[in-house]
Amino acid sequence: MGTHVVILLRSTGEETPMIDTHARPRLLRFSVFEVDLRTGELRKQGLKVKLHGQPFQVLAMLLERPGELVTREEIRAKLWPGDTFIDFEHSVNSSIKRLREALGDDPATPRFIETLPRHGYRFIAPVEVGAMQELPLLTIGTKAMQESPLRRHWVVAVAGGLVVAVVAVLFALNVAGLRVRVLRAVGAVREPPLEIQSIAVLPFDNLSHDPDQEYFADGMTEELITNLGKISALRVISRTSVMQYKGTRKPLPQIGRELKVDAIVEGTVQRSGNRMRITANLLHAPTDRHLWAESYERDQRDVLTLQGEVARAIAREIQIKVTPQEQARLASAHPVNPEAYRLCLLGRFQWNKRTEEGFKSAIDYFQRALEIDPGYAPAYAGFADSVILLSDWGYIPAREVVPRGKAAALKAVEIDPLLAEAHTSLALAYYEYDWDWAACAKEFLRAIELNPNYATARQWYGEYLARMRRFNEAIAENEKAQELDPFSPQIGLSVALRFIDARRYDEAISQVQMALPLFPDYPIAYWYLGSAYEAKGSYEKAIAAWEEARLLTGAGPVTARLQAAAALKQAYAKGGIRGYYLRALEGLKEDAKSRYVRSYEFAQYYARLGERIQAMAWLERAYQERDFPLTSIQIDPVFDALRSDPRFQDLLHRMNFPP
Repeated sequence: MGTHVVILLRSTGEETPMIDTHARPRLLRFSVFEVDLRTGELRKQGLKVKLHGQPFQVLAMLLERPGELVTREEIRAKLWPGDTFIDFEHSVNSSIKRLREALGDDPATPRFIETLPRHGYRFIAPVEVGAMQELPLLTIGTKAMQESPLRRHWVVAVAGGLVVAVVAVLFALNVAGLRVRVLRAVGAVREPPLEIQSIAVLPFDNLSHDPDQEYFADGMTEELITNLGKISALRVISRTSVMQYKGTRKPLPQIGRELKVDAIVEGTVQRSGNRMRITANLLHAPTDRHLWAESYERDQRDVLTLQGEVARAIAREIQIKVTPQEQARLASAHPVNPEAYRLCLLGRFQWNKRTEEGFKSAIDYFQRALEIDPGYAPAYAGFADSVILLSDWGYIPAREVVPRGKAAALKAVEIDPLLAEAHTSLALAYYEYDWDWAACAKEFLRAIELNPNYATARQWYGEYLARMRRFNEAIAENEKAQELDPFSPQIGLSVALRFIDARRYDEAISQVQMALPLFPDYPIAYWYLGSAYEAKGSYEKAIAAWEEARLLTGAGPVTARLQAAAALKQAYAKGGIRGYYLRALEGLKEDAKSRYVRSYEFAQYYARLGERIQAMAWLERAYQERDFPLTSIQIDPVFDALRSDPRFQDLLHRMNFPP
């Protein structure tokens, strides 16, 4: 029922407007803000402000009783009636905090919301009832008019005519968007459909009050990203890049611009025993317009099914094309053991640290998950990723771990042929260890087919393509990976490495220099930069870049690193680039006494020094060890002087490189 405004016109005295309190007003105004209670919208000077869900409901409660105390218990009873699952104390605090952020209100010197400690809140700014968007019912009268029906009818007719005339003018001029709003209300004008082709899932908030539960919220974020990534028509930003926004309060339009996405998903996660609650909100990134929201409460055994359900709901809302095969993949989840799932999330949390300790800790978590549920494919895939990257990153010789990783990847594919991560891990084993290039390509392409948004698969596939000397395809694949994960240092610099592979050194240098402001403390960026300068013969610039890389690695005390850098510079000053290489080789031999050093690195230095016999001997040792960097032997410029050597050609043949 519409709001009624009663205006009493007295023959003597002043006009006194009165609001009919039997109906809830639709529009309320305070300061520069306007609130539409029916549509749930808050505007500031005509522009929509992001505020929805529980924070908006709290605002509505306060505005309906301006100047009065609204207790925390009243808020709880209104928003969470009979709900014992949620920690409403934290939720009320969170809602008030977000409400104040939206209004720009300072709790220390409030202009709008006053806190009454241990009691509740009070809205202290003046509140006005705004003009209604629907025509009000007018009753006009005076005592004299009540006594004279003819006169009363005449006044009503005149007033009614004036109202109609004013409304007609406002409608014609579309003042305050009246014409558009009325036409939309009757269905004559529809909102233009939003074109959403890209999306980012921001890190979900952990409402459990336990810092040790952060892995669960991060894991739910990653799983939703993975599920949405299965939709080929949608570009989905990868985990590494969205994690940059964890705990930040940047405006959503700004985040949308930085990630170049059309829509953003944000939400919360809460665990209580074996129960969990997830809320998800979908917003149009450029306008901060709220599109969809839903809450889910499930047993943790159904967590995988729930993730697919949320992904399908988002796909329906943004009206993105989902193929029948993708629909089947999103609906293919089955119940999972809650403890195995928890351990698997902890494993991925550690794996994402990309450190030796992180990989080893991840392996332990995945093994424990498999002890509980030997048929859990994601745990096998996580174990495979961890042991293979432990070798990939140079911490352990490949022969010690990669065969175990390959076996785990094969098991994961056997259990769940639709798991993109498992196919990616298997491709990596074929690529790095077996040198089975055809099987490697097949698995990478299958992984990308299953999850076109899996940036890691595209990154590694681009690396494989470069090894096959398909440089343009390699660069294009790594550029796709970079679009999906723009803030990942490994992926962000992969394009520069592909330019080095293609001998396009100036472009490689330009790529690294553009990336350095994003990753100023990432030592590999400086290694790549040094390699490009070295290949160009710009040795002093190369040495300066390598020196920066050594200082950032964190290996050993800072004083020792500074001394090593000084010794290398002195060697260059005395003996030129050859003196530098000799001193670097001595340092490598010293390092090998206390840690694993790749045979390939020794081969590179001997090749630089022109010692062909030693270089080939170390390359043969790398072959026996299945050393991962050996896969780049076909394109590494360091070995150009050896390419005509029959022993070098025989090595390429034994590694199954195509002619």
